[in-house]
Amino acid sequence: MKKFFTLLAAVLFTAAAWSQVPEKMSFQAVIRDTEGNLVTEQEIGMQISILQESIFGASVYVETHTRVTNVNGLVTITIGDGDLVHGTFSGIDWSAGPYFIKTETDPSGGTNYTITGTSQLLSVPYALHSGMADILTGEITESQISDLQDYLTEETDPLFTGHSASGIEADDIGNWDEAHGWGDHADAGYLTEETDPSVPKGTTVGEMQYWNGSVWVTVPSGEDGQVLTFAGGIPIWRTQGEVENPVTGKIWMDRNLGALRVAGSSTDADAYGDLYQWGRPGDGHQMRTSGTTDIQSSSDDPGHGDFIFGHEDWRTTQNDNLWQGVNGTNNPCPSGYRLPTDAEWNAERQTWSSNNANGAFDSPLKLPVAGYRVRSSGSLSNVGSYGYYWSGSVYFTYSRYLGFNSTDAFVGSFLRSHGYSVRCIRD
Repeated sequence: MKKFFTLLAAVLFTAAAWSQVPEKMSFQAVIRDTEGNLVTEQEIGMQISILQESIFGASVYVETHTRVTNVNGLVTITIGDGDLVHGTFSGIDWSAGPYFIKTETDPSGGTNYTITGTSQLLSVPYALHSGMADILTGEITESQISDLQDYLTEETDPLFTGHSASGIEADDIGNWDEAHGWGDHADAGYLTEETDPSVPKGTTVGEMQYWNGSVWVTVPSGEDGQVLTFAGGIPIWRTQGEVENPVTGKIWMDRNLGALRVAGSSTDADAYGDLYQWGRPGDGHQMRTSGTTDIQSSSDDPGHGDFIFGHEDWRTTQNDNLWQGVNGTNNPCPSGYRLPTDAEWNAERQTWSSNNANGAFDSPLKLPVAGYRVRSSGSLSNVGSYGYYWSGSVYFTYSRYLGFNSTDAFVGSFLRSHGYSVRCIRD
């Protein structure tokens, strides 16, 4: 898969009250090609998704943009102002997080997204920026001093070392004003590592720094698919959302694509996830409430998010080469993951404690009975009683899948226009 690198930075804009969350977000990215060269003065297409719970979570909001990079390869967009694909930005319940931002970019300006990155949106910036945005407007007034007394401590700003929150005086506010460049000092160059240890120095693209109490420590950039976690206050890159079967040695995602969480039971509805037609990209059709159409697609990308019903295949001419490996066309899995083969599903099934739905849930993968979407109508069926999981393998005009219910489990073949669950395996 062609791989590009992006340097991402989000700036949050808030409403008037401190307790409110961002109504829009300004987002910037520097686009580089596989050789590390900037992609400059070129139209690119971007799709932004807000994911809930994890990097593999369900999309609660999706929008698209078309922009032109500048001479430095920089592109700027406002999240919340794009062409809406799914959900509403104002309808996101930020208290129900964590949330993650997924960016997909097509450097040719279309919707063939070859650049993918996902990172967590932390709750701290919402509160911090919201509070500061209301205080730092115009001149510092006496009424704002009272607000700052409740807001600033030596934990939130090292220049206040030795003062308690209630002990901040007007002179302290003036000193903080000078050190941080307010008013007449805005261009005086006060923001340095000496005056403000929250200003990191010496990083390169992808690196981060944290203050260990004495010095800045550089954290190297992580691998694709990793997230930054903390152990004892120290940031560490780790792969999130994986589970390993100790018998087969295979590593899988710990939940179905689109699921909100790891299954707590075989019938945990929040763990059911999406239902894909075999070989289709994650274009929205996989959502259980997506629209329907009976018009087949003549290409690998239908160009819409409707479930195509009434046919044996959603594509007019079958293509056996879809979903084949991590670089396969329309592979819906995150970077580094792919659809399992039918042989890999069989190997997993043979390690279960029982050859049925109970064994599927008791296995390391905790597979739920998510049901399926019927090809003839697009309606849901067998939800809570059957599990159907696609493989990447084909069999004549059919595709192979893992199926199980309360009495049996097997690997079989069926028509590709059905909507089945997807569980990704690490390549």
